[in-house]
Amino acid sequence: HKTPHTMTKIQQQIQEIEDEMARTQKNKATAKHVGLLKAKLAKLKRQLLEDATGSKGGGGGEGFDVSKSGEARVGFVGFPSVGKSTLLTKLTGTFSEAASYEFTTLTCIPGVLQYMGAKIQLLDLPGIIEGAAKGKGRGRQVISTARTCDLIMIVLDSAKPCTHKKKIEYELEGFGIRLNKSKPDISFKKKDSGGINIMSTVHLTHLSKDIVAAVCKEYKAPSAHLMVREDASVDELIDVIEGNRTYIPAIYVLNKIDQITIEELDLLDRMPNVVPISAEHEWNMDGLVEAIWAKLDLVRVYTKPKGQVTDFSEPVILKAGKTTVRHFCNRIHKSIAKDLKYARVWGSSVKYSPQNVGLDHVLDDSDVVQLVKK
Repeated sequence: HKTPHTMTKIQQQIQEIEDEMARTQKNKATAKHVGLLKAKLAKLKRQLLEDATGSKGGGGGEGFDVSKSGEARVGFVGFPSVGKSTLLTKLTGTFSEAASYEFTTLTCIPGVLQYMGAKIQLLDLPGIIEGAAKGKGRGRQVISTARTCDLIMIVLDSAKPCTHKKKIEYELEGFGIRLNKSKPDISFKKKDSGGINIMSTVHLTHLSKDIVAAVCKEYKAPSAHLMVREDASVDELIDVIEGNRTYIPAIYVLNKIDQITIEELDLLDRMPNVVPISAEHEWNMDGLVEAIWAKLDLVRVYTKPKGQVTDFSEPVILKAGKTTVRHFCNRIHKSIAKDLKYARVWGSSVKYSPQNVGLDHVLDDSDVVQLVKK
């Protein structure tokens, strides 16, 4: 472990760089300098995180080894007293201790939401707020849990949504969590010699060879090969080089809409990924659950044992991108895929029902599958 002294030293350096970035005018002439500062900042933030958790990535701490239950995990983030606890209680019936607190919900209380036959685990992630990235509060242990979530719900107070939203986004970005973004389409390989070699399939407006060279030099990679397939920014380049970024979808939950005017609500509702609710009055709770379900993008597959009726009560839940018959078999038992002769499928993923398919066939939501062994 590094001593608290070095921790504060790193925090001072972070502060200095942030101040300098705020002072620097953003234009073409300073782009290289700003890119360098961003790279230094990313490295320092990573050091802080590693020191705090005592390891790379994950974090210890009591109450945060929350065992993963259910098919998906949703984390709730928000400032104290925006009504997270009320919302969780209403959604799951779990009673989360709602006290007047800044940083008192220390342990993570998981609740489970049953919806569409899937069990969705809900976690209250306390105290990520305001300077947790710099080591205050219990923020650090929470982050490692936050990074395992399949969806993050940012709970905001309708009265002051935008300031809170910016702060929370800033904190989460600082931990290498990217909200509602997909991984940048950049491949980066270090080389032993030959300088920086950039190939791109699109016209790059943000990255020039100078900027890339400056960032690579900061990461001790004076020679590297880059293949860029989108108009990426410096931040995205740094994300790719750092490599420890988690891309998680997010929903902004505007709570306490009973306290604002219709005009304000109309404006807020135009923001993307926003769901306005009132937890206390239980307004639009079904809309919220539907939004969670849509964002999680889960696929339900039903089993049909031979000669029996399809079991619609207990679907097998598969995550988006992992929806082949092989994934389905592994969800039931590891040994099934080896002995599979073919799978018989009814539903929208096949041309005609039933159709016999192999292990690599991709299943759709609400398909019915019968496994036939060798």
